[in-house]
Amino acid sequence: MIRFLFGRLAQALATTLVAIVVVFIAIRTLPTNPVLARAGRHAVPEQIQAEMARQGWDRPLLVQAGDFLQQLILHGELGDSFFIPAESVGEGLWRTFPATIELALAALLLAIPIGVMVGIAAAVWRNRPPDYLCMTGSLLGVSVPVFFLGICLIMVFTHLPTGRRMPFGVNYTSHTGFIVIESIFEGRLNVTAAALCHLYLPALALSSIPMAVIARITRSSMLEVLSADYVRTARAKGASLWRVVMRHALPNASIPVANIAGLQIGFLLGGAVLTETVFDWPGLGRHLVTAVQKSDYNVVQGCTLLIAVLFVSINLMLDVVYVWLDPRVGGVSEDGQ
Repeated sequence: MIRFLFGRLAQALATTLVAIVVVFIAIRTLPTNPVLARAGRHAVPEQIQAEMARQGWDRPLLVQAGDFLQQLILHGELGDSFFIPAESVGEGLWRTFPATIELALAALLLAIPIGVMVGIAAAVWRNRPPDYLCMTGSLLGVSVPVFFLGICLIMVFTHLPTGRRMPFGVNYTSHTGFIVIESIFEGRLNVTAAALCHLYLPALALSSIPMAVIARITRSSMLEVLSADYVRTARAKGASLWRVVMRHALPNASIPVANIAGLQIGFLLGGAVLTETVFDWPGLGRHLVTAVQKSDYNVVQGCTLLIAVLFVSINLMLDVVYVWLDPRVGGVSEDGQ
């Protein structure tokens, strides 16, 4: 198992390095010139050339890539923002990243239990009205775009606040950016309640697709386990249906469910771009959209790299959990060898 984990770690590092290089080259080869966008239409060529030299954009692409990797690996530097004065890319990521993490975690806390319960209900009452209802709902959840669902939720739930993370009347300063978690530990339940009111609608919209995917995977996995011999034996011995489902079927069906649930975390970060834009949520996704609109390539590069690194890290942690749930995946036999 140790060899398996080290192999996965090496693959994660290699994937991260490739992602860094690909993102860097893709950003540098875009047709829009961020220096020109910053200087304006009336900038003289000498001014543009001087700014290009100062930023290092006039050097060969491979040289720029090498300098970027050196700064990133040795100093953790991602450069400065073109359009936000006195703010580095790292500072902008740290300012917006906690909001996206809280939004993604809230969406996941909605998607996993609801999706699992819907999938179990559909499997237990297979080919009956609950199954048809659950699968129709999951099909709608996968099919409806997040931005359209968000707009519908805003129009229906007009009494719930949208935009910002806190109402104007609440005076609270967060030291970490994780307002909900920090306020809970501090015992500021009024702040927690206010933050959750602003968080609920974006989290609900963002959770729709992972909830539907988890429901369908849970149903498929549960159907396979419920047809196993040991489940029929437990039922023949007089065990109740829900005891068999919860004690015997669900634990054995949890491996593919845990796998797909972990993968949804990475997709939630991508879906947060649309959700945060619709709900004016001050997170990483809206920060990325604003940077694209302003041609702030350093910020676009930093946001994309952060999402890529998070996705690779989540997959690595998922491999560890997968081996823990089923040691055979890591090459461990039943006797522990």
